[in-house]
Amino acid sequence: QVQLVESGGGLVQPGGSLKLSCVARIDSFRSYAMAWFRQAPGKEREFVTSISCSGAGTSYVDSVKGRFTISRDNAKNTINLEMTNLETEDTAVYYCARSRYCTNAIQSDWIDSWGQGTQVTVSS
Repeated sequence: QVQLVESGGGLVQPGGSLKLSCVARIDSFRSYAMAWFRQAPGKEREFVTSISCSGAGTSYVDSVKGRFTISRDNAKNTINLEMTNLETEDTAVYYCARSRYCTNAIQSDWIDSWGQGTQVTVSS
């Protein structure tokens, strides 16, 4: 059974920073690409960023490039999302996700496991 547990969400002012973490309670963590998605109120869930199984490859949605950084620690079964210069438009529930494959070039239908989500609110 795959279990993904996110932490680190909260309330931050515009321009501030937050770090999200996801611990994956799964076997063979290093065999799978991982990703973050987010869902804002009234909107569909969208891809934010992904990282390949080795950590060598990453992908980002255009709106977060240069502000968000994804990383992973395969020894600790953990991925992190460092978010800087946060904008009100970044307000959403952020979900950790596992892909069936190793590549960071993720397609949504390759996601086979989701975390419960963590709320990020950017507001003054």
